[in-house]
Amino acid sequence: MESLDYWRLCEELTIVQAALLVAETDPGAEAAYVENWEMHERPHGYEAAKSAISNALRRGAIRGRLVPLYQSEFDGDRFHEIEDSTNVRESRVEVESLRAWLKGRGLRTGFFFPTATGDPDYLDSGNDRYAAKLAGAVRAWQNFTPIPGKSVKEALKKWLREHAAEFDLSSDDGNPNETGIEEVAKVANWQRGGGAPKTPGG
Repeated sequence: MESLDYWRLCEELTIVQAALLVAETDPGAEAAYVENWEMHERPHGYEAAKSAISNALRRGAIRGRLVPLYQSEFDGDRFHEIEDSTNVRESRVEVESLRAWLKGRGLRTGFFFPTATGDPDYLDSGNDRYAAKLAGAVRAWQNFTPIPGKSVKEALKKWLREHAAEFDLSSDDGNPNETGIEEVAKVANWQRGGGAPKTPGG
């Protein structure tokens, strides 16, 4: 595995670690001291990610444990909490909550989304609102191949039969569900009414 992959084992991360991972930088080794670096030496995107994650944790938009910064008294023994501060090295965020927040902010690629395909939300089977039949209609439309002598709808239905299991279009016995396939093909069909014209060669 790549060094970054081992960080996928973590269920919680400090804000520094999370921000570095958003910036596609390994939080281990030298990067652990990123807060000691000059601003221009820090990874591109790190500061923005750190600020956004810190603010979201304070608001409760990301679950985790917020640890404030403290200021010591002159005797060095008494401490006072600094109002509205965040200790980015000790505060922690829950990875699943962070991932959901990132998606809500429109960031759906990178370290926290290793299986991202770049497809729109309605084609992402990991999306909470994923509808298999909608995805099937879109994929059938995208992968349309004319069949000589057959209508557009028949060609769409053929493709859907071949991919029925992928889009919840199979019956209990494992065979294609013709009723479902008919409905999905209607959605994808752009040639309707008065008898669908035949595809080229028909």
